[in-house]
Amino acid sequence: MSRPWWQDAVIYQIYPRSFADSDGDGIGDLPGIIERLPYLRSLGVDALWISPFFRSPMVDFGYDISDHTAVDPIFGTDADAQALIDAAHAHGLRILVDIVLPHTSDQHPWFRDAAACRDAPTRDFYVWRDGHLDGGPPNNWAAGFPAGTSAWTWHAGTAQWYLHSHLPQEPDLDWSNPAVRAAQLDVVRFWLDRGVDGVRLDSINRLGKDPAYRDNVAGERSRQQDWPTLHAYLREVRALVDRYPDAVAVGEVWEFDQRRIVPYLAPDELHLAHNFVFARSRFDAAEIRRTVEEFTGMAGPGTWPAWFLGNHDEPRRVTRWSAPRDDDETREARGRLAAMLLLTLRGTPFLYQGEELGLPDTELPEGVGEDGNGRDPQRTPMPWAPPSTAGPGAGFTTGEPWLPVGGTAERLNVTTELQDPGSVLALYRTLLALRRARPSLRAGSQAFLDAPPDVLAYVRADGGERTLVILNFAATTRRIDIGTPALLLLVSTGDAACSGSPIVMGPFSGVVLEAVAS
Repeated sequence: MSRPWWQDAVIYQIYPRSFADSDGDGIGDLPGIIERLPYLRSLGVDALWISPFFRSPMVDFGYDISDHTAVDPIFGTDADAQALIDAAHAHGLRILVDIVLPHTSDQHPWFRDAAACRDAPTRDFYVWRDGHLDGGPPNNWAAGFPAGTSAWTWHAGTAQWYLHSHLPQEPDLDWSNPAVRAAQLDVVRFWLDRGVDGVRLDSINRLGKDPAYRDNVAGERSRQQDWPTLHAYLREVRALVDRYPDAVAVGEVWEFDQRRIVPYLAPDELHLAHNFVFARSRFDAAEIRRTVEEFTGMAGPGTWPAWFLGNHDEPRRVTRWSAPRDDDETREARGRLAAMLLLTLRGTPFLYQGEELGLPDTELPEGVGEDGNGRDPQRTPMPWAPPSTAGPGAGFTTGEPWLPVGGTAERLNVTTELQDPGSVLALYRTLLALRRARPSLRAGSQAFLDAPPDVLAYVRADGGERTLVILNFAATTRRIDIGTPALLLLVSTGDAACSGSPIVMGPFSGVVLEAVAS
């Protein structure tokens, strides 16, 4: 029986606003992505997850959707979306679109109708409630952002409160309503019919809420997300996705206890779930091992993990995993180690645009930025060429970029790194090619080995092929005796002596080795 394509794939996230601008307006667009498909193919990734490009007021930069089936003009046209799907397939790349099922924009026709009067046809598409006896919101639920604000907003026109798990401009849909489920399934169907290869489902744990809308109680399970009712809803989504051969459903499961993540990966629910426990791991070998072993132990052998270390909402891992006194060389070494970890673990890795260049968060001047939740530093434009030759847009745009590209763009950009065999980009290309060439790295079993403190070591095995990965998270040299006399070095992130055992590894270095039969 053949394996699903997504188990062997490396999936690359594109934040379209910041990837490539084709028309010089300073904002990335779909034609810009099409122009860069040859780069993505040569990088060695297999599929593209594209953040929302649908019609939107852009209060939440596209995650507040006013029409799920139309392309917002800042990103192009409906024809451009089809052209992107077709061009990606011609390059051997699959496409996943990012669909928000739990909420819409307050400018969506459904909500505009619902807010017109209490007996509007789509009134019960959303959650409306009278206030508490004290005149305040119906309960104590809090919005995801802005932090510390209520999840309820008073609507004077109809004299009721409406629920929003995120911004007030993003009212929650009521998924207990069959009409809502049918309407949102139509959205998923629309894009699958257009030929996409799967869907990434944003904030999917927000589908299920306590139907009694009781207060949250400190120390108890949240009543405003991850409520058991959502699993029935997810089964409906999965049943639809399964009607399309090879299509995949990936979920953003915003939970920080892996016991909460595993149920979403039931055989009839999500294929893959983003794991934020792993993504927020410290730069610590023991913690990473515990996290991976805990997840795989709870999930069982039939569940396929998905690993990531950065996305459009999370600080870039080069920044997050660096120490305050690190110099550029040390930060880069930590980033190289992260690349080797992510691309050799058992599971499907997700990369975020610019990760392959070793980009850190961009240090923005005071007062520069558009996101009220502080996520601009990881969303700055992709640098394609040095600003000294390409101008301030660094090859991203011929105009003024919507956010500055940052001070590292002169050194960390695609053009420069493609010409340097020792660059971070060169390492990613090597690791991606190695993963594609070695069945043990794609499909093999995984077993951790005993290792010195601050060292992570594991074997990936498939048939007679054994691949050994050793990662030194220490700031000092480590000697590792793994008891295998004959080893062949496949790739190294830096200073390592690997002709035999013991292996001598420099600070923050990693190696991938083949165990050679004697």
